[in-house]
Amino acid sequence: MHTPLVARCVRGLESAVAAEILALSTQDPAAPDSAAVTGLGHREIHFVTSGSMPFLRTADDVFLLAARRPDIGPAREALGALTDLVTRADPDTLLRLRRRAAPSADLTGVDVSASFLGRRAFNRYDAEDTVGGALARRLGVPYHSRRSGEPAPPGHWSWRLTLDGTDATLMPRAHERPLHRRAYKGRTVPGTLHPPVAAAMAARAELRPGAVVLDPCCGAGTLLAEGALIRPDARFLGLDLSGDAVRAARANTRGLPVEVERGDAGRVPLPDASVDRVLCNPPWGGQVRAGGALAAAPDRWWRELRRVLAPDGTAVLLLPGPGELAAGVGLGLTPTHVQRVRVAGAEAFLVELRSADRPSGRPGRTGAPARRARSAGVRFPAG
Repeated sequence: MHTPLVARCVRGLESAVAAEILALSTQDPAAPDSAAVTGLGHREIHFVTSGSMPFLRTADDVFLLAARRPDIGPAREALGALTDLVTRADPDTLLRLRRRAAPSADLTGVDVSASFLGRRAFNRYDAEDTVGGALARRLGVPYHSRRSGEPAPPGHWSWRLTLDGTDATLMPRAHERPLHRRAYKGRTVPGTLHPPVAAAMAARAELRPGAVVLDPCCGAGTLLAEGALIRPDARFLGLDLSGDAVRAARANTRGLPVEVERGDAGRVPLPDASVDRVLCNPPWGGQVRAGGALAAAPDRWWRELRRVLAPDGTAVLLLPGPGELAAGVGLGLTPTHVQRVRVAGAEAFLVELRSADRPSGRPGRTGAPARRARSAGVRFPAG
């Protein structure tokens, strides 16, 4: 039996989520056809699986596909037609599938979150309450309206309603809580990175066993944690000027192969060519301003990245605009991928760069300079 599912994601990460879904089939040789992508849309990927409910690191959430009908259009008078979605759904089957992913979850009620494209004569709460009331009556449980701004009580089953101009789609959450809420992330700092974006960056870097991976502006350690969860047999190093960030990163990466110290990204305490991969969301004056050596000379960030990166190394960065690449290109870094994403309501670019002397067209490997650095016991000085 193939279960139809919908993954929701940050705008721009649709292809990354689709790639992760397709990789599910190759991870289980006994079930080569266990997952297949059936469609891509605005911030969503439709797919089917015959296996267990997947935990997708690059997705914000995964939903069961309950029902779909034509979009009702902009008129407020058409809201009542959304109850047709509830009539078409099969709540008993959906509840059984959800309990496969969250067997201990009690069902104490339902809540609905709606979004739509285009101008409408109604707001999201009008749509949510129309569908939520019908769902509650069908399931025989209370409905919690988001109109009040209060979070739903524990045990409520969250449903998603989308109106994209073509279709109206109703979807209950497959897991007990949203996938982007990582269990490890108990501490945050200003500018902390959205975990699915960090996971997409780590996946893009093609981390290898034994690789040395550096984040010179690590913040709360989200990139380090996502990388270490993907590749626990690599070694991850984080730097940050903020003592609060260092403490948060250490707490969030506890138990993972991650070392975090207080330090300046403009003066990285590592030898030349000692790093195989750089993963970073640099502070370019948005939520976090550059400090230390970078405050007076921002281009030092690029010079230090180029200095510590191995000859066959790769850097995967989140930049506010493609114009930031000029300094890196001038130092001999070659952009091999530029992807527009939307993070926290702002446009950004997920960029992959390789050392100019790295042969193109083949996966990265752990470089000899980095191996020599590891054998010499490269580590941060005591903070």
